[in-house]
Amino acid sequence: MAGLCPGPLSLYLPLKFYKRINIYYMLTVISLCSLAYLLGTYKHHTTTVFLQKGGGPCATAAAPFQFISLEFQSHHTAEDLVPINDTTTTNFGGGSLNHFPPCDVKLSEYTPCEDAERSLKFPRERLIYRERHCPEKSELLKCRVPAPHGYRMPFRWPESRDMVWYANVPHKWLTVEKAGQNWVRFEGDRFTFPGGGTMFPNGADAYIDEIGELIDLTGGMVRTAIDTGCGVASLGAYLSSRDILTVSFAPKDTHEAQVQFALERGVPALIGVLASNRLPYPSRAFDMAHCSRCLIPWGQFDGIYLTEVDRILRPGGYWVLSGPPINWQRHWKGWNRTKEDLSSEQSTIESIAKSLCWKKIQRKGDLAIWQKPSNHMLCKKFKRVFKKPSFCKAQDPDQAWYTPMEACLTPLPEVSGMRETAGGVLERWPERLTAIPPRINNESIEGITAEVFNQDIEIWKKRISYYKSLNNELSQSGRYRNFLDMNANLGGFAASLVDDPVWVMNVVPIEAKIQTLGIVYERGLIGIYHSWCEAMSTYPRTYDFIHADSVFSLYQDRCEMEDILLEMDRILRPEGSVIFVDDVDVLVKVKDNIDEMQWESRMHDHEKGPHHREKVLVAVKQYWAAPEPAQASS
Repeated sequence: MAGLCPGPLSLYLPLKFYKRINIYYMLTVISLCSLAYLLGTYKHHTTTVFLQKGGGPCATAAAPFQFISLEFQSHHTAEDLVPINDTTTTNFGGGSLNHFPPCDVKLSEYTPCEDAERSLKFPRERLIYRERHCPEKSELLKCRVPAPHGYRMPFRWPESRDMVWYANVPHKWLTVEKAGQNWVRFEGDRFTFPGGGTMFPNGADAYIDEIGELIDLTGGMVRTAIDTGCGVASLGAYLSSRDILTVSFAPKDTHEAQVQFALERGVPALIGVLASNRLPYPSRAFDMAHCSRCLIPWGQFDGIYLTEVDRILRPGGYWVLSGPPINWQRHWKGWNRTKEDLSSEQSTIESIAKSLCWKKIQRKGDLAIWQKPSNHMLCKKFKRVFKKPSFCKAQDPDQAWYTPMEACLTPLPEVSGMRETAGGVLERWPERLTAIPPRINNESIEGITAEVFNQDIEIWKKRISYYKSLNNELSQSGRYRNFLDMNANLGGFAASLVDDPVWVMNVVPIEAKIQTLGIVYERGLIGIYHSWCEAMSTYPRTYDFIHADSVFSLYQDRCEMEDILLEMDRILRPEGSVIFVDDVDVLVKVKDNIDEMQWESRMHDHEKGPHHREKVLVAVKQYWAAPEPAQASS
């Protein structure tokens, strides 16, 4: 049969020829396998990312794949902008996506939980309508909030303290309303901030010097401060140069964009108001609280706002008040109020402060300062006679997420002697940062021991070095200023950056198993309680850098991943960076989403090595902004 017969050529080929072919075949296979392994190893250890290049951040045409470096440098010119109404995005695989289109240009300053239209549905009594009122799930936007046309990367700190690009916060109202108070000026393409305020027209530095003549601001005992009704946060901006970290807050009201100005300047600030709910801070958090003509009705509603200040002040902390009614004898005509009205208001404030067992320690010129007692031993005896406000009962003093305020006095931890500090003595700054916090020494936080705390310090010494190897601009002074840690735990990330010219807002999610925000404050750091199932009380483009450690594992089955990522996109500045740390399966899903949001990203091993299930995803939000108004309307 022909099929079984050897061909003519095979009759003459020797057996060793076939052996030689098998050897060549094996060598070829081995060479190809080795090459594939070497290529894989090379790709694994480089800092390049597989991206589609061409057409800018909103490109719609497919292009060949190229290896390019993951860049953190700023690149932004108006000529490079892509129109916002081009809503089609391009997947790295070449296919078109339209999952997260740009939002309408009108939403460039959208703050979901402080929306002006939604707020009108709520009572005006006690400014409840200015509190957080978040959209329902069906109302959540599934689009990316644009930067305004002409948006530019903010000035680097410390230049940013004194100037902000007009295009970034295009609101001139305050330059007219506060023209005589040196709040802010408009000059050409930018705003400048002389450092003035309503009660300190000569500048914040001079005003702080006046406070420093009355209480010690240089010895390290005043490290954390809160400025209520902060204006453009000049007080916080200038306190930072004295190693005092200030949280400034004000409502989103007729003083348009005051908090937004503060954030653009590189100053810690939040949208907030003293109304019906507690402020989102633990008890005994701040060394100093400040109000300079902040328009808060301290004497109304049974003094409930001062009892809230008392809750968040540490034992021995200070309350500084300037403006009405202090020194009313001199200013009453300029304040357009009667002598009788102002005198009555001052008497009421004095009475409430006394009922809280505060001591008025200083009064000079336009300043008055009270001090909270170091413990409540004498106060309890005092309350046997003067019963209002009574001590709060059956409440967690640290609970502060949609928690109603109460017109009662938050009791301090028990002490055994008159000179003892309730809750424990805080070290002076900077020793406070690494000293064992009193809450840990007192074993009041379950599962957190001195050993755990010290181990966390050592972990972060190594981890921050690893982060800086993945994003070399973390080591460049001034590249990033405003940081957010979405799941702060003990504040280790912020503590590791304390020598850099940055500030970190430490968020302790209310869903976390252990509530550690009190420890964060006892270290001399700042932060808030928050749930990432809702939007943050801040403006778009607040942060230069976001750290998200185990955030998506925490919120799995609680809320949608894409909603959290869109909120991150809203509050992250163009060309801002994010470091995600989570289980590899979770990060694969995160990467799928941020690819559609037009972020550049690269997956890396955890610092513990390639066999650790947690990985690190480094991402950069691409620069894009709204088109010119004429282009938007066409």
